[in-house]
Amino acid sequence: MNEKFVSGIKKAVEELNPVRRTVFGMLYNYKLGWMKKGYKHREASRLADLLAFRKVKARLGGRVRLIISGGAALSPEVEEFLRVTTCAFVCQGYGLTETCGPTTLGFPDEMCMLGTVGAVSIYNEIKLVEVPEMGYNPLETPPCGEICVRGKTVFTAYYKNPELTKEAIKDGWFHTGDIGEMLPNGVIKIIDRKKNLVKLSQGEYIALEHLENVYGITPIVEDIWVYGNSFKSMLVAVVVPNEEFANKWAYSNGHIASFPKLCSLDQLKKYVLSELKLTAERNKLRGFEHIKGVILEPHEFDMERDLVTATLKKKRNKLLKYYQVEIDEIYQSLTGKKA
Repeated sequence: MNEKFVSGIKKAVEELNPVRRTVFGMLYNYKLGWMKKGYKHREASRLADLLAFRKVKARLGGRVRLIISGGAALSPEVEEFLRVTTCAFVCQGYGLTETCGPTTLGFPDEMCMLGTVGAVSIYNEIKLVEVPEMGYNPLETPPCGEICVRGKTVFTAYYKNPELTKEAIKDGWFHTGDIGEMLPNGVIKIIDRKKNLVKLSQGEYIALEHLENVYGITPIVEDIWVYGNSFKSMLVAVVVPNEEFANKWAYSNGHIASFPKLCSLDQLKKYVLSELKLTAERNKLRGFEHIKGVILEPHEFDMERDLVTATLKKKRNKLLKYYQVEIDEIYQSLTGKKA
């Protein structure tokens, strides 16, 4: 939701005349500069809030004072934009159902916490555990590893499931499956996911959710599901294109068709692949983390097809079953090309 709100604001800014667009950018950088120097968002630039950002605040209803993001990682770029333009306190938190809500929470107006989920609560403890198969070691610099939680808010057991409880809780520590980095100031940054880890045929481990977060910032991508097969050496993905960007591409390339028909065009698939490749290169992804084939889906992943949960988390087994035939076709074509 935050990403869509920010993209909507940026779209509105792009449609302004050049002078007003330039003024917006200058006011944004001016206020951001003072916030980075330690000024609170209310005091950083009252002039910028009056001239430009009160209109952004109005889009949120005009009365929003606090925005807390959780459930999925919020990119530093989106968080920065919200902090500067919404005239509200913005911070991220981290927690699970098993921890009864937030385990860590960032501090509003602390720009040093940008892109992090904050510090651990006083009722809990956190430690990082080595994940050798992914190359994460808490004794290295920076310290990285699986986040483990212990404390008063952590659950005691899964209901009537002792096997899962034994797997998740070891020596009193709950193993979350999330990979975190401990910054010098003691705050946690979520950088990866141990669960949904796939080992490709060449022996390399892939964290699928991490790649989805990286590729998800590509402008042409509205949503993406990355799939890896342990018997294959390449990754493929189902991409829900951003309809507005897809229509712009169609117009500039002389295609006149409905959005579903555009998604069936090989030319659009090649364009999406090229944009994903640029994103991968900008984020310095390794070669085996690059997407080699895509399926374009004109409809968002929805609950009606049982592809996502009520909180819009992807049901990977359902997605695989739904797109299995097309995925097999892509792998067959990729293997043929390689041969």
